[in-house]
Amino acid sequence: MTFSFPRSLLAASLGLSLALTAVNACAEPHKQVLADAEQYQPEALKLLERLVNIDSGSGYEPGLKQVSDIAIDELKKIGATIELVPNTPEKSNHVLATLKGTGKAKILLMAHMDTVFKEGSAAERPFHIKDGRAYGPGVMDDKGGIVAGIYALKVLKNLDFKDYAQITFLLDASEETGSDVATDLIKKTAKQHDVTLNLEPGRPADGLVVWRKGSATALVEVKGKAAHAGVAPELGRNAAMEAAHQILQLGKLGDEAKKTTINFTVLKAGDRTNVIPDQATAKADVRAAVPEEFDRIEKDLARVSQDKLIAETEVKTSLQRGLPPMPQTAESDRLMAMAQGIYGEIGRKLTEEGSGGAADASLSAGVGTPTLDGFGIVGGNIHTPGEYAEVASVAPRIYLLSRMIMELAKPR
Repeated sequence: MTFSFPRSLLAASLGLSLALTAVNACAEPHKQVLADAEQYQPEALKLLERLVNIDSGSGYEPGLKQVSDIAIDELKKIGATIELVPNTPEKSNHVLATLKGTGKAKILLMAHMDTVFKEGSAAERPFHIKDGRAYGPGVMDDKGGIVAGIYALKVLKNLDFKDYAQITFLLDASEETGSDVATDLIKKTAKQHDVTLNLEPGRPADGLVVWRKGSATALVEVKGKAAHAGVAPELGRNAAMEAAHQILQLGKLGDEAKKTTINFTVLKAGDRTNVIPDQATAKADVRAAVPEEFDRIEKDLARVSQDKLIAETEVKTSLQRGLPPMPQTAESDRLMAMAQGIYGEIGRKLTEEGSGGAADASLSAGVGTPTLDGFGIVGGNIHTPGEYAEVASVAPRIYLLSRMIMELAKPR
């Protein structure tokens, strides 16, 4: 029978970290962990190069399989057992890698294999290092996170560290787009663990993320009437013009004070220049720090959209919720204090940050598992062609994650 370390005991033990932070900040680094982390940096960069030079955009099965195969091979070398979870209806697979130890704590690590970049991006912008920064599609979001996780586990293997009951490394194949399979898998797996460390990129200020906004997609559908644009435009009801009107007024529904944003990003209307379009759609990215704001946005979309520019058009709105918000909690604060103490061991300061980007950490936190995010490699310009990772952050981040696992595994 496997003994599960109760979360109540974990929360109590984490509380001790607040009192110990000042001591830890002045503590000596763990010499072997630091030496291994520094020694592994060149090797870790080579693995990062291999992963970045593979296109693995969401839904691109050939590239996702290549990334998965490489990660699985490295994890098997560490001694992990592997389970593949089909991401139906797609052909890609999520990966669950499990290490068994002799302690009580169950620790979940998460990263994702998919990127936002289309097929061909790796050939156009292959991995390269310039002025201390590594560039390439997905270099920090989240292939740097995969690399940090693998090498932290290599460090622990070198120490023969097994003071945990179980470490699970979950690699999501569809984080950027989300999927029902991934959502269910993360929730189920997180419930079986005492704590989650998400390996999304470290923020540019070298920090960890204690809160995240949730995500949703607003959809505006307009039905008009077609007509010849040159001969009799007055007989039509221009769905494109009505959609433009709706975009302008609905785009004001955000609330800066509550960190709620709504940005229209996808527009479709018509296919011929000489025909008044009878259909139009617009999609908006919606972000909110609290769930109630999604409820408010949904109601306001329906209410405000009734103010139409063009009579006799039909306007329908809807809101599809994605990842929930990840709120800052007392447990995340305690985890943050522990991490700050560990980073202080190597003379570095860890900043506390929030993010407008949604991530799998929200799903873990949502089922009540204490969660801290941002343990990947530090970088910037996320989701752009200029995305980069700071080379100098590789060894410190491997150290941070290795020592975090060691501290969380300590009996209290």
